[in-house]
Amino acid sequence: MDARIRKWDYFHILDNALLIVSELVTNAARQTPREEIRLQLSRDSYGITIAVWDAAHELPRAKPKTELTLEDLDLSEEAFDDNGGWGLHIVQALSTKCGVTGDPAGGKWIWARILS
Repeated sequence: MDARIRKWDYFHILDNALLIVSELVTNAARQTPREEIRLQLSRDSYGITIAVWDAAHELPRAKPKTELTLEDLDLSEEAFDDNGGWGLHIVQALSTKCGVTGDPAGGKWIWARILS
């Protein structure tokens, strides 16, 4: 994906695109562990669309927004993974538009649009 965005000459949105891909793929892998997930990247004259498919029918839900400080986080080794769940907020902040589209064949596509 990195090479494709560079080939399209969208260097200025590369970091945001890679972070969005990371968040969407991570969510899909957690929703459907050990199952197929798909990544699609497309572009037009306005920017790129990143889409990730998984077989789950459950729609993603963002955690309620809240003010966090480092003191709020439990950074112990046992609870380290409990601090996640903010990915959809990151996707919303970095994209122009994002959403979920049901796939008639099953599952769903979660997508984000970044304008160039």
